[in-house]
This record gives sequence, structure tokens and C-alpha cells, in this order.
Amino acid sequence: MPSLTQEKKLVAQGYRLIAGVDEVGRGALAGPVVAAAVILPCEVDAPWLKQVKDSKQLNPVKREFLFPHIQEIAISTGIGVISNEVIDTQGIIKATRLAMKQAVERLSPSPEWLLIDYMRLPEVPLPQEGIKNGDSLCFSIACASIIAKVTRDRLVVELDRDYPGYELAQHKGYGTKEHLACLHRLGPSPIHRRSFKPVTEMVHQVK
Repeated sequence: MPSLTQEKKLVAQGYRLIAGVDEVGRGALAGPVVAAAVILPCEVDAPWLKQVKDSKQLNPVKREFLFPHIQEIAISTGIGVISNEVIDTQGIIKATRLAMKQAVERLSPSPEWLLIDYMRLPEVPLPQEGIKNGDSLCFSIACASIIAKVTRDRLVVELDRDYPGYELAQHKGYGTKEHLACLHRLGPSPIHRRSFKPVTEMVHQVK
């Protein structure tokens, strides 16, 4: 279970606006990478707190349940969305950092410290810590992972309406057997990441 240990250490040092930051969609074959940043109050107390986990450990119903509760209790939330075109031109790592930077910049008030899942953001001039498995260990990062996951899932469901036939609403752009079968049948769509295998190979086959 994620805990507030890291946040409490920073509060003891005098920090009050501590943002947890996480991303989703880094390994998908289609759609954007999405990041969320969440600033929680120093004192958090709600009956649903023990249900918070890394978004990957929660089913869609539980994530949708927690999403509005996190938003309601949060001091601020910020979202960053970076398209598949940027992912293809700049690479997934840089695109992920861009999404996280965007999410942090959309927080109001601005945070005093960042707790980030695994990564660091050297281009963001704020004190920060990258925590390995942070979405499983750190409460604010886990909350950010839920906000990012629900946001991206909703975006991909909208993309499914624009690009029917790929079953995006079911697999959310990840490389499932069903998705790969659709890719082989239809070829890549405009939202597929052409720098990712096996999409790259399919693009070359079409050419």
C-alpha cells in the first residue's frame, strides 16, 4: 500500500505544497502519453484513502470511483498530454518528461517540491525526488497515477470514435493480441506511434 511517509518527511522540513507526479501510456502503440500532477493537503483524511493504489493494480470501476474523490480533496491537479507525433519525433522518454513538465506547470498554486515516479525533470527548476516504484510506495504519486490513467483512458475512448475498427476503447492502445490483429488488418492509423515496433514494420510494409 502506498503511504504518506515521503510527504510527511517534507512537511516536517517546512514544505506544504508537495506534488506527486506520474504518467501513463508510455508503452502503448497508439495515442498520447499522459501525465498528472497532484498536490494534496498536508492532512488527508477520507474513508476511501485505503483504496488508493498504483492505477495498474486497480480495475477501471475502482479507478473511476477514486478519480472524483482525489480531485475533490486535492489542492490542485494538473494534466499533461503529449501526442503520438511528438513521441515519434522526440522519443518516448523526452515526450514523457514533457508531459510531466506540462502537468506541473498547470498546477495552481505552484508546488514547492516534486515526488516523481522513477524519473527526474532536470528542466523543471524545483526541488524533486525520483522514486523507484513510486506509484506503489508514495500516496501522492499513486493518486497522480489514477488521475493520469482515467484521463488517458477517456481520451482513448474518444479516439476510438474517430478511428473505429481498432478496438481502442477495449485495449487503450496497448499491444494486445486483439490490437495487433486490427493493425495487421487495417494498417496503422494517424494516431499510431510509427517509431514503435511493430507499427514501424507495418509502415515499411505499406511503403
